[in-house]
Amino acid sequence: MVAQPWKKPELADQPDLKKLNEELHDLRLDAGLPSARTIRELVGKDAQDYWIVNHQAVLDTFQKPDRPPWGRLEVIIRALAEAGGHDDADREVNRFKVLWKQAVRETVAQASVQPPAGSTSTDDGDGNDAADQSQDTPKQGTTDSSRRATEEPPADRGTPTDRDQKPSQFNYAEESLKGLILNTAQSLWYDKDALRVFLGVVRRSEGFAKMADAAEERRPANATFYGVKSREFEVPYSPARMELGRLHRCLDEHRSKRKWSFTDMERQTGVSSDRWIRWYTHDALPDREALVGFSHMAGLQTEDHVLLLGLWDAAHAALEAQKRSAMLPSSVNFDEAWAMRDPAAPKMWALAGVGGTKDGGLAAYGPDLSSGTAPAFTVAGPSGSGRSTALATIARSLLASRSQLVLAVPRPSPLRELAERDGVVACFEQDDIGHDELEEALSAASAEKPVIVVLDDAEVLEECDARRVLRNLLEHGFDEGTALVLAGEEDRLRPRYPWLDRVKRAHRGLLLSPQERPAGDLIGVKTGDSVIGSPITPGRGWLHLGDGILMAVTVPS
Repeated sequence: MVAQPWKKPELADQPDLKKLNEELHDLRLDAGLPSARTIRELVGKDAQDYWIVNHQAVLDTFQKPDRPPWGRLEVIIRALAEAGGHDDADREVNRFKVLWKQAVRETVAQASVQPPAGSTSTDDGDGNDAADQSQDTPKQGTTDSSRRATEEPPADRGTPTDRDQKPSQFNYAEESLKGLILNTAQSLWYDKDALRVFLGVVRRSEGFAKMADAAEERRPANATFYGVKSREFEVPYSPARMELGRLHRCLDEHRSKRKWSFTDMERQTGVSSDRWIRWYTHDALPDREALVGFSHMAGLQTEDHVLLLGLWDAAHAALEAQKRSAMLPSSVNFDEAWAMRDPAAPKMWALAGVGGTKDGGLAAYGPDLSSGTAPAFTVAGPSGSGRSTALATIARSLLASRSQLVLAVPRPSPLRELAERDGVVACFEQDDIGHDELEEALSAASAEKPVIVVLDDAEVLEECDARRVLRNLLEHGFDEGTALVLAGEEDRLRPRYPWLDRVKRAHRGLLLSPQERPAGDLIGVKTGDSVIGSPITPGRGWLHLGDGILMAVTVPS
């Protein structure tokens, strides 16, 4: 079927609404003249798997001479802008919002909201209000059918006689309906479940749509109008949103099974419904005592109780880690950090970063390369995150502990500045390391005089001639007094060769501004949304020492 332009409504006496309608038709043309059903599919479905707007409502938006509800218009504009390849859909939405507001002002200027002269407000108001209420509010016992009524009814559903009445009478009825719905919404305000059901039934009726448009800036709550996600409770994403999301989904699963509203939860747990709602809508961590009370009143099985509290512990740990990260200094020099170390630290202890303590202070943290599951430590991060600086800090700390180093620096790096220091046995600057050369450099290593290989840009050397020596080091380093510290780009440091695969067995390392979730696999820990994806910040990282806990640290420079 060939796509066709749609017939435009006659709007000669409403120039602002006519301009809005013409621009809307042009936007559809840019998108390739999609059909009404195609536009419906572009808009999509809501959380309950219902169409946000049906195809008849789409046709009405383009072809009827009435000003369309903004909520419906917004989702159609966004869908068409994205389908038409517009660079900024938000800009198109804002442009149409200006046109729509001009049409609103035009409508207000042409109509009066006062009752007609010579008639009593009681008679007109009661009569029209009853008519509108019969159409736009649910009858008792129709809960199931009302939940299915999520697609916007055709615009011709209204009573023809209402259309034929004087504008003043119709608008007065609209004001009465507005008062009825607002009063009902306010009375249900503290039971969000009931409010959601009520608005879900009436929000797409013709009378409610006009009321919402007229009261756009004055309505008591931006509850989900027209299937558009509410922004009433919109707050910045929590840094622990993944952990909190798991907790909330688990809690909501048990709540849904019991069909508890937030008011029911208040009655069952003694925790106010307002607090439950705020924890949900603000993506926040509930009080642990509230979850214990919920578990007890819901009669959860032991395994469900343990899971719920385990998810709470994970979310709490992620939030605490972020809190400690925010309290860290933006920078710290090597001498300051070295002074924070434990004086009794082992000889092969390496300084990786400065982090917070439980009492609110600062301390130096790092791995003991003489113990663990493998004699290795990994520094990973994207380009520009400060990997080489972190590696140089680790190397300086090992030299300060009288350990010996073998440096492998195939690219320019601060490590090269340490080549002439006492304790540096060898420095390889080429993009390959010979088997015999590395074996000779490590030959003097012993438990009393350990030798640590510090390797920058490891992805460049993954196929070097000395890879068998490196694999042997990772297998027998604890006995021979050798260890390996390496750094590389997180998206390229993927174990494709045996010696790199063995590095993962150490289950420890430093992630600098990690951008992808698999980065945690490099150091043996899972990383969630609370850690990944933040802007690249040189000198800030996440340290894992093999205990399953990610610690926020500032890397000394």
